[in-house]
Amino acid sequence: MHKFMIAGGSHLKGTVRASGSKNATLPVLAASILNAGKSVIKEVPGLVDVSVMKDVLVHLGARVSCEKDVVEVDSSDIQPVEISEELMRRMRASNLVLGSLLGRFGYVKISYPGGCQIGSRPMNLHLKGLQMLGATIHEKYGYIIAEAKRLTGADIHLDLPSVGATENLMMAAILADGVTTIRNVAKEPELVCLQNYLNSIGGHVMGAGTDTLKIEGVHLSDLKPAACTVIPDRIEAGTYIVAAAITGGDVTVVNVIPEHLDPLLAKLREAGVNIAVGANDVRVLGNGKVKAVDIKTMPYPGFPTDMQPQMMALLSLAEGTSVITETIFENRFKHVGELQRMGADIKVEGRTAIIKGVNRLSGANVEASDLRAGAALVLAAMAADDNSLLDNVEHIDRGYDQLEDKYNALGARIIRINN
Repeated sequence: MHKFMIAGGSHLKGTVRASGSKNATLPVLAASILNAGKSVIKEVPGLVDVSVMKDVLVHLGARVSCEKDVVEVDSSDIQPVEISEELMRRMRASNLVLGSLLGRFGYVKISYPGGCQIGSRPMNLHLKGLQMLGATIHEKYGYIIAEAKRLTGADIHLDLPSVGATENLMMAAILADGVTTIRNVAKEPELVCLQNYLNSIGGHVMGAGTDTLKIEGVHLSDLKPAACTVIPDRIEAGTYIVAAAITGGDVTVVNVIPEHLDPLLAKLREAGVNIAVGANDVRVLGNGKVKAVDIKTMPYPGFPTDMQPQMMALLSLAEGTSVITETIFENRFKHVGELQRMGADIKVEGRTAIIKGVNRLSGANVEASDLRAGAALVLAAMAADDNSLLDNVEHIDRGYDQLEDKYNALGARIIRINN
């Protein structure tokens, strides 16, 4: 178990570089299973979740080598062996191997995945779509078994624009016989990154970033080695941006795609934060004061649920009363109790949080319940009057590459304590 000792009163200043996107890296690594050859993936962040996905690939028989932020995967000898429950439970995104293994081998057996307990993320959309592609699905003793002699293209309409289901069906349909059309899909930028990788290895995918995907199936022999550069992590970048605002700092975040941050930047401008946007950077000039705003999380291009906890920390110090409505995950207010321990005035009614801004937050002993809740508490602790002790930082390590080093380089005072 690791903890962070975080000194309050920080005013962040300087330049920080966003790492490659966790949520783009994981599906690309999973998709490398499809290619019976080598894939070179660049800008890979050094995260626990990425390490777990690499462990899954090695378990399946892939040869994986890493040098700094470059990962090479040779999937020539992969076999559809059963993936242990222990591996699957370490990360939610491990379920992304479902579509790629089924597409390549016609068989997959996996345990139900784990991950942050932030709400219901059922597999039914994934499985329903795979069945429409011709798979036979069995669920037994906590395992999912999917089989198909060969998948066949289909016209699929997702009940919800699930990111994971969209990714799994994209990967499965690559090697299906015929054309697959998937409607009401997720539009997140990470899906465009996955489409670019799939096309680079020889797939025929169109429409990522819109609400309809069209995939023309190819044969395994049509796929070839390829290289892919992962897009910048918009959530990590967004967290730096909010950190600058909450500490009244002056921070420039580089290696970003600004349009991916538009929903967040719009709300911060509404709150009175000074923001300057360049071609691939964003500068935030915080004055230590923000105005209350209302936020409703929505699928991309709406306000991201993964930035909701960080914004709640900021709005805890805003002038006036803010309302945050969480429409994506029903349990994504677990950080509220910890912010209250620090002096925040927050009331939760169902999926709505009402935040009355206070003049200051106080340091406290708090606990990260999940990845983004942990990030929110780091931000709140840096802005607080006193020192804070943050427990369960293993959650944070799942999604933030070298968090304490990067923030300390900006002037924060964060010490990792290894128990």
